[in-house]
Amino acid sequence: MEAVRRWREDWRYPTALLCIYGFFSTVKPMEAFIILYMTGPDKNLTIEEVNNQIFPVWTYSYLTVLVPVFLLTDWLRYKPVLVFQCVALFVTTAMILWLTGVPAMQAMQFFYGVVTASEVAYFSYIYSVVDFKHYRKATSYVRSVQLMGYTVGSVLGQLLFSFDLLSYNNTIVLTLVLIAVALLVSCLLPMPQRSMFFHRRSTRQKIATEGTMRNVDGTTEHTFRAKVSVEKARDEKVEKGETEDEARPGLDEKGPPAEDPEESVGAERCSKVLLQLWRDFCQCYSSRQMLYWSVWWAMATCGYNQTTNYVQVLWEHVQPAQNISVYNGGVEAMSNLFGAATAYGIGFTEVRWDKWGELALGGFSGFEAAALFLMTFAGNIWVCYTGYVIFKCLHMMLITIAMYQIATDLSMERYALVFGANTFGALVLQTIMTSIVVDSGGLGLDVIAQFTINASYVSLIAVVYSLRGMFTLWRLQRSNKSHESTAPVKKEPPDSDEHRF
Repeated sequence: MEAVRRWREDWRYPTALLCIYGFFSTVKPMEAFIILYMTGPDKNLTIEEVNNQIFPVWTYSYLTVLVPVFLLTDWLRYKPVLVFQCVALFVTTAMILWLTGVPAMQAMQFFYGVVTASEVAYFSYIYSVVDFKHYRKATSYVRSVQLMGYTVGSVLGQLLFSFDLLSYNNTIVLTLVLIAVALLVSCLLPMPQRSMFFHRRSTRQKIATEGTMRNVDGTTEHTFRAKVSVEKARDEKVEKGETEDEARPGLDEKGPPAEDPEESVGAERCSKVLLQLWRDFCQCYSSRQMLYWSVWWAMATCGYNQTTNYVQVLWEHVQPAQNISVYNGGVEAMSNLFGAATAYGIGFTEVRWDKWGELALGGFSGFEAAALFLMTFAGNIWVCYTGYVIFKCLHMMLITIAMYQIATDLSMERYALVFGANTFGALVLQTIMTSIVVDSGGLGLDVIAQFTINASYVSLIAVVYSLRGMFTLWRLQRSNKSHESTAPVKKEPPDSDEHRF
């Protein structure tokens, strides 16, 4: 019993449970073949209905619920949202299996938007139950296992359909069983005692923990140690915008005990959290470097989502799947593996991304645009598959660079805030593009026209950031030359024979 208790208190216990949850919730054998299923005899929908009426609902749903889910995730301390995410995923899959018709599939896409918006709980949960020194390991575990789940799902789906082992409906039933396992595991997760915004740990704990907090530009550092005086710590909290009464409870040794991490969250507390979030938001994006990388993040994510959401429609257009073997699952698995390898390799690349990063964003975005144009106009399914793998690998590589650059000088609270804001910006752009280009209420263009516009959009990103990257290099070189010209010239000591009195 003692060994079990120690295991439950160790950081590996919640990490292992979260990894199991992430794996079983992402093994989706049907995902790479969903277009074939919806346009086949089981659902009997047309490709136009799926493309122009059903799929756009996911974008609208995701945008609508992202901010409320983001705040509720922190307020409810992650675990309830994880359980809710799994329930919503089960409902989504069940609706695919048992319901028919355009309105029912639109409702299914709404629930799927809720599922994807709730992913913030998956990636934030681990930081509330694991010590700071284990953040890197825990993050790598949960992200790797989730990627492995997607890959296993794609390979499993390809094997099931290539060898005709299960029908579409039975494959969905298998997916429901896997989701049920994930739901059970989510209920076993320990409940966090704190969160990033609404349930911060007490001030006494913060001071006792030695650490470093940096400003966004990385120019100043304030180190909190156990030896910091009570008055100094209180003054620093007051300077951050808190009142003196709020700063005192956790710091005054003779006063009331430190703030309870499980204190109730009232309206006043919520308003203070929202105000602090707004202040942090303004301070983060006051850095030009942060702003440029974040704008690329939002624009590139919009183009990536538009590609991955509708690529199966393009594949079906290039080569209709009736009576022909398709390899959608194998292509998705290969793109995930190669993309992960590319992103992993970036971690071992010694490059000054602050100098060359923007030019890299522009140049490789140009290759992404070329891959999209190739997919659109080649007319060959294997060329289309290859272009998709190249596009996805390049995006995963660039987004890894952007994540690293943005997160370098951010605390964990601002990390979540900036990434959430960038995702929201991407969804706003994606909603505009979807409503105008894809939705039947807008232009309702066919898939070739959609991918042409998307490729042109990525080309615009490439041009803008290539020009920005060249300007950055020119400015740095000019600054270095100016610095060299104004540097004092070191004089040689006078020769004693020539300057003898």
